[in-house]
Amino acid sequence: MTSQSATVKSLYRYPVKGLSPQALPRTALTAGQTVPADRLYAIENGPIGFDPAKPAYFPKQRFLMLMKNERLAALRTDYDEPGHVLVIHSGGTEAARGDLRTAGGRAAIERFFAAYCADELRGPPKVLYGDGHSFSDVAKKVVSIINLASVAELETRIGAPVDPLRFRGNLYVTGWPAWHEFDLLGRTLNVGRARLKVVKRIVRCAATNVDPQTGIRDLTIPQTLMQNFNHMDCGVYAEVVTGGEIAVGDIIADAN
Repeated sequence: MTSQSATVKSLYRYPVKGLSPQALPRTALTAGQTVPADRLYAIENGPIGFDPAKPAYFPKQRFLMLMKNERLAALRTDYDEPGHVLVIHSGGTEAARGDLRTAGGRAAIERFFAAYCADELRGPPKVLYGDGHSFSDVAKKVVSIINLASVAELETRIGAPVDPLRFRGNLYVTGWPAWHEFDLLGRTLNVGRARLKVVKRIVRCAATNVDPQTGIRDLTIPQTLMQNFNHMDCGVYAEVVTGGEIAVGDIIADAN
């Protein structure tokens, strides 16, 4: 395979599963871990038996998430990592604020979602956290990589703009040809001072149909992918095999 270098165009984490992204200029990766504070919290949609002392993977359908609860995309959230404070803005104004490490802070956030998602709840919403746990869509701790050329190719087939944030990735990459990321399965990449091994294609669900700016379900991304490319995949998951700092602007190169 011909080596193809690329560049990290943008870098994101999602402190609370299903809520808005937080752009990062740089971050430090650790072997075997996600981007720090990525999917660190989730909002339980009805009791699932999650044990914070023994945190375990649950499928995304057990939480508030965009595939079923598109109104989440209309919210803007800010997360202060040192203070663990989540601030939720709705309609341009602050709607809730809480320290997610305190019972009172979690209760404030839970009250907001009890009202905001009242007709979509299977039980009382609850903020979940488990030390060292990530509420990822997959059981393994991974970093998601989105090839912006693949998004552009999809956009051409749809004939309408496609916001790359629909794919809720961690690293957005320029410089690869469309779909080159699929050729990298099993390969190891140098990204900044870290090394990542590409392990899995990302199968897309109906969450990508939701415009991340408006919360409107306005496209049919998985269906369009299948009709045009005979798959429903966009992006890849990678495991961090060697930790180190990565930053926007870093070159990505095949280490094999």
